[in-house]
Amino acid sequence: MQVSIILPSLNPDEKLLKVVNGLIAKGFDDIIIINDGSEKNHCEPFDTANKMPQCTVLTHEVNKGKGRALKTGFEYFINNRSDKIGVVTVDGDNQHHPDDIYKCAERMISNPEQIVLGARDFSQSHIPKKSKFGNRITSGIFKFACGINISDTQTGLRAIPLKYLHIFMNTFGERFEYETNMLLEMKENHIPFVEEKIQTIYIEDNKTSHF
Repeated sequence: MQVSIILPSLNPDEKLLKVVNGLIAKGFDDIIIINDGSEKNHCEPFDTANKMPQCTVLTHEVNKGKGRALKTGFEYFINNRSDKIGVVTVDGDNQHHPDDIYKCAERMISNPEQIVLGARDFSQSHIPKKSKFGNRITSGIFKFACGINISDTQTGLRAIPLKYLHIFMNTFGERFEYETNMLLEMKENHIPFVEEKIQTIYIEDNKTSHF
C-alpha cells in the first residue's frame, strides 16, 4: 500500500477498532492513529491498536483539537514516510466504509497531483436534518462567496498527496474549523481536487457531529 491512513480520535469506543480492523482487512498496512488527549477510561482501543504491526499510535497528553491532531499525523508522515505517495484522513466513528477509503486512495495514487474528497449524497431520505441543512448552507457559501464548488464540505475522508501536506501544516486552525480552512487553502493555492462518491453512513443520527 502506497498510502498511510491518518486517523485522529478522542475518547473512542469499540467503533475505533472496527475502523482499524476494516482498514487492515482492505490491505492498509500503515495506520497512524492520533490519541488527542483521551480520558484514561477510553484508552483501551489505543492500547489494542498499538499492539498491531500495522498501527502507530501518537498521543497528545491533553486535548488539542482535531486540527492539531491532523497536523500531528501529517508531520509524522512527512518525517517518517517520505517514500509514500500521500495520506488518507479517516474519522474514527465507523462512518467511512473501507471500500470508499480504498477508492479514494486508489484515485489519488492514479493522479497524485490532485486531492480526492469523499462526497456523500445528501439528498437521501435517511440523512439527519442537521447534516443536510448544514451542508446545504456551507456548500452555498463556498460556491457563491468563495468560488469553490464542493458538494460535501463536511467530509472527513480526504486523500491528500504528500506534496500538499507542507501547505496544510501551516493552515490556520487547531480544532474543527481546520478542516474548513483546508478547503479554503486549496482555493488559495490553486490545488486541484476531485470528489469521489461514497456511501452515506450515519450512526445514531450523527449525534457526534461537531458542525
